[in-house]
This record gives sequence, structure tokens and C-alpha cells, in this order.
Amino acid sequence: MSNHRFNRILLAVDDTPCTQKAIEYAKDLVQEFNSSLALVTVVPPTSPAAYGADPLLGQQPIIVSEVSEIQHESAQRYLDRISSEFENAQEVFLFNKVGNVRDEILSTAAEWTADLIIMGSNGRTGFEHFISGSVSESVIRKASCPVLVVPGKCD
Repeated sequence: MSNHRFNRILLAVDDTPCTQKAIEYAKDLVQEFNSSLALVTVVPPTSPAAYGADPLLGQQPIIVSEVSEIQHESAQRYLDRISSEFENAQEVFLFNKVGNVRDEILSTAAEWTADLIIMGSNGRTGFEHFISGSVSESVIRKASCPVLVVPGKCD
């Protein structure tokens, strides 16, 4: 059996409670393999606001740039805070993306040539899972490297 090493670990994080479990797994693996780590968080694009816009008059909804900027800055502070927990990593890279969560995780993993993706799962089931799908499932199906999904049972 070959000895697989995870030299480049990509950790996908968000502000849900389940992320903390994924962070703990990443800490152990980074230390075990003496790896480099990339943290990625993805902010969905800001939706246009319809305030003051009347489609009957041909007025278009507007995107409040301040909202996008606040979300981006908040995500960056979150990444900075988490990165300070990985003193044992060879290097720590931060990726603060805007877009589709699955697509941005996969493109970051490919561009950064990750050996392993670690992410949490919020554990949606039933109708909620049917409607919104599962980011972790879709990452597993499309990833070109192993994916460690930490279960969503956060309690």
C-alpha cells in the first residue's frame, strides 16, 4: 500500500457551528503531516435590493456595494482569526471568495493543488436537503482529491 501524504490541505470554513469540528480535524492532520494549509470561505453574491426600484417604470434593482464590502471584510476577519489557530502549519494561505460555494471550493482546490479537502456538513435531511442540496455531496462528486466531510452533528 502506498504512503499517501497530505502536504496541501484545503479547509473550507463558514460561520456555522459545525465548522469548529472541521477545524479541529484539520489541526490534527496539519500537525500529523506537517502540511501547508489553505483556508477558503465563500460569500454568496449580494442580491439586488428592490428598494426604490419600480419595474413598471423600468427602474432596475440596485446592489448596495457597502453590503458586499461589509460581508467581504467580515469574512476576511474570520479567516484571519482562524488562521492564527494553525501555528503548526508549514504555511497558511487565505482565500476569501465570492460566488457559488461548491464551485469556489473546487476551483480553489484545483488552483492551489490541494491533496485533501476538509469541510463540515450541516446535516440537512428530507425536504430541506431536497430543496437546497448538499454542498459537501457535490464537492465529493466533483473533487479531484480526497474529501474529508466532518458530520453535521455539532452537539
